[in-house]
Amino acid sequence: MRNPTRRAVLGAGIAAAGGSLLAACSKGSNGGSSAAPAPTADAVSPDGKEVAAAEAKRGGGPVRKVSLTATPARLDLGGGRTVPTWAYGDRLPGKEIRVTAGDTLAVTLANHLPEATSLHWHGLALRNDMDGAPGVTQRPVKAGASFDYRFAVTHPGTYWFHPHSGTQQDRGLYAPLIVEDPKEPLKYDKEWVVVLDDWVDGVDGSTPDAVLAELSRGMGGMDHGGGHGGMDHGGHDMSHMSMTSRTTRSSRTPASASPSPSGPSRMMMGATSPLLGGDAGDVAYPHYLVNGRTPEDPETFTAKPGDRVRIRFVNAGGDTAFRVALGGHRMTVTHTDGFPVEHRQADALLLGMGERYDVLVEVKDGVFPLTALAEGKKRTALALLRTGGGAAPSADVRPKELEAAPLTADRLRADRLVALGERRPDRTITLRLTGSMAKYDWAINGEKYVPEPRHLVGAGERVRLVFVNDTEMWHPMHLHGHTFALPGRGPRKDTAIVLPGRRLAVDFDADNPGRWMVHCHNVYHSESGMMTVLGYRR
Repeated sequence: MRNPTRRAVLGAGIAAAGGSLLAACSKGSNGGSSAAPAPTADAVSPDGKEVAAAEAKRGGGPVRKVSLTATPARLDLGGGRTVPTWAYGDRLPGKEIRVTAGDTLAVTLANHLPEATSLHWHGLALRNDMDGAPGVTQRPVKAGASFDYRFAVTHPGTYWFHPHSGTQQDRGLYAPLIVEDPKEPLKYDKEWVVVLDDWVDGVDGSTPDAVLAELSRGMGGMDHGGGHGGMDHGGHDMSHMSMTSRTTRSSRTPASASPSPSGPSRMMMGATSPLLGGDAGDVAYPHYLVNGRTPEDPETFTAKPGDRVRIRFVNAGGDTAFRVALGGHRMTVTHTDGFPVEHRQADALLLGMGERYDVLVEVKDGVFPLTALAEGKKRTALALLRTGGGAAPSADVRPKELEAAPLTADRLRADRLVALGERRPDRTITLRLTGSMAKYDWAINGEKYVPEPRHLVGAGERVRLVFVNDTEMWHPMHLHGHTFALPGRGPRKDTAIVLPGRRLAVDFDADNPGRWMVHCHNVYHSESGMMTVLGYRR
């Protein structure tokens, strides 16, 4: 029998305690309801009048209807290597959803999995009761049931969707969501959506649930965090980082391996990255993928010499930052997390989990590797760009562009059309990232996750979130339902890397009422407790 995750248990508990339910319900043979739990007394409800009013202001254009089925599947990762997993249909990533800004998206999710699931629309500022956070904005979609998501899509950009239920995101349950701009200012000939992933599910009996169980046993008595006492190391400047981890994984006592039939140990040992401030990650993945393919049998994208190609990068990984480069080319960065930036050239990019970057490339004649290095883990994912004849590079190719210092978000500036205006914050919320690898007790402000608002804001306020990383691990922090601005007229983002021992202050405008999660987008850190909830005051 599958053990329920902490989030599922807490979500069920708060739902059971609620007195009234939202009108939107789940449909299915089991008759289960997917309405949201009752709200915290002082916070706006996900189905409150404030949420309805905000959605009405967004309007709603043509309706784009989509049906999704979450189901067990056997997927081909290339070269005849197949794995049992869960997916949206029979492909990896799931089929792209593409809409135009101003459309209304209507998605019916049918759950054919053996446990409850959900759909989170990562990066979208959408109506709160459609955000797909079980126990916070809706009840889980039970096995055998379905749920209708319907919301206006207002901002163009590169987004994606995935469950917010347990470790399901680290299976095959993810796909890109592209929102086209009806007044697109960029000129290009072709578009390539590139989804990066780290893969463990179904390999030698491994599952993400088993990986979490192994990690949760910790690393013995070696403390992995909490030693900085919250000191301020300044802004989000990766160019002046030094390695801060006092002990590497290779010097620690490993936890025991996951018991059969959950596969071999997947505990990451000895992976370090100065770029990430020390430890690179927790999980030793057997495969790294570009668009669902291993390097031995990569996807090939075709174009003509001289074409201008827009590449949309999405990091859908569970525990891996990727350093990405296109051999023989420089990239011009145009967007991050869906929002435009002042154009900047780069040889390589660094993407934490959940981050997205758009680039333009004028492609040359030949065959070129698009290589995604699993930062600190020393292995790569691969796809090919072919514009002419020639032999394909080998699976382990490392283009020289990977050797350059990758461009990071702190070195970008927001396009003036989307830059957050100067304004003193009305409210400051400090979120200390706490926990250690030794105990695997990741949390925010030392408090384990509960699915109700711990932090209240007022509609119309300028809110400053101050992330203080008191751990010796890096954390990609994600805010639902909003975008924030990095310091110094930095880019608008919804996910940002917070380095060990560092402090990052970001600002956002409280213009989307409801209850919104803030969490680390390392799926194993979030599931162990590094999540919290912001709420709007009634």
